[in-house]
Amino acid sequence: MKVSTKRLWPSHSSARRLNAVCLLMIGAAVLALLGVDFQRYPVDPWQELSRIGWGLLLPGWSEATTLIQALLQTVTFALLAVAVSTPLGLLLAMAFRWRLVRMLCAALRSVHELFWGLIFMQLFGISPLTGLLAIIVPFSGVFAKVFAEIFEQQSPLPARAAPKGASVFIRTLYTLIPQSWPALLSYTRYRFECALRSSAILGFIGLPTLGFHLETAFKQGQYSEAGALMWAFLLLIASIRWWLRPWLIVPYLIAAIWLLPDTMFSDGGSLWRFVSVDIWPAALLAGDWHGLLHWLSAMFSQQVWPGVVQTLLLTQIAVVLTGFIVLFTYPFASQALVGPWLRWPGRFVLLVLRCTPEMVLAFVLLLLFGPSGLPVVLALALHNGGLIAFLVANASDAAFRSGQARADDPRGITRYAYIETPRRLPALMAFLFYRWEVILRESAIMGILGVATLGFYIDSAFEEIRYDRAFLLIVVTALLN
Repeated sequence: MKVSTKRLWPSHSSARRLNAVCLLMIGAAVLALLGVDFQRYPVDPWQELSRIGWGLLLPGWSEATTLIQALLQTVTFALLAVAVSTPLGLLLAMAFRWRLVRMLCAALRSVHELFWGLIFMQLFGISPLTGLLAIIVPFSGVFAKVFAEIFEQQSPLPARAAPKGASVFIRTLYTLIPQSWPALLSYTRYRFECALRSSAILGFIGLPTLGFHLETAFKQGQYSEAGALMWAFLLLIASIRWWLRPWLIVPYLIAAIWLLPDTMFSDGGSLWRFVSVDIWPAALLAGDWHGLLHWLSAMFSQQVWPGVVQTLLLTQIAVVLTGFIVLFTYPFASQALVGPWLRWPGRFVLLVLRCTPEMVLAFVLLLLFGPSGLPVVLALALHNGGLIAFLVANASDAAFRSGQARADDPRGITRYAYIETPRRLPALMAFLFYRWEVILRESAIMGILGVATLGFYIDSAFEEIRYDRAFLLIVVTALLN
């Protein structure tokens, strides 16, 4: 009898492709290590870490009014920005089938909120309008993309039943939005949490939100006050489900408008000069093409290329380290793998990591290790690892509670290695690739703290009032995404 020698599994199975992708990412990260400065500068991290630890354990704030005002300003910027960007994103999502709209949304969301803040600060100064626009502009692009994807997942049958000649707006309003309302509401809640983090870190460029007071406290070594700010921000985000109620949205918006300080508007002449003169190279405005080529050559060799390389290298290392952090931390928050005596502390740690903005983590780590790539990679990996691990643990819990677990399933590390992790790995990789774009933007913005990514050169250009350089570097940052 002829025995078949066919393989019992396809030679190009999805599992093999997934393993190949993982190995390729790890290999790229190992190569990236050769080009990044991870030197630890001569500081005593343990002494500083102990002082920060005591500040977190014994938080204190001398002026409660200032703390409350900082929290209210942070919530105000986030709430008003989401209230404006959500309908804008919804309108853009209705026209998302047009390529020009997709390109516009991609350009809006590819520039980090802090870069938008630096741009608008040149026009409106350190004002509420600067903070609001810095969040509204990129969030509108994000909302448009995600809302359009949610609409695509809905059934087309109700839209076909609409009267002939009904506009896209009417079809969306009466067929797509009712179907996708739970998903739209859930994502808007998530973006509000993101807006709170964005609002907080805008304080690092001078706006009166939580980040401003946090940076001041850390720079002055007032770690008890810094601890009070961080705990207050953590409680603010952790309690969203209790204080952000639908029937309270309108009163909140009225209060937020009332809490905004007086806005400083720039005159039209300054705005026109900025967009028509300041952001363009002098050689281009003068029609000096040889001088323009010389300027571009100098910019690309001295700033663009070094900034892009460092941004990409740090991003690749941070993405891979994020994956490892997820693999090692999600079990401690999963009901299927550990008991409540480990699960609740594990979930608390993940909550702290995902609620703390990357910029804040990087700022603290810079105090410990000095200005190198190490604080940036650790901050990005810890925050994103905590976020993805939280989602993976929730998926594991949902499967466990739904009765997928069998009575004879193994326990402990065997279940982790042979059941839970293989089941969760595809979703983990999907989350990781989704966060890759976010990590790339965050890697660029970390230059504001002194690390030589694109943000370092952008911040320097703004400080030197070289808006043409800043504009070119921001365009390059957007193209990377």
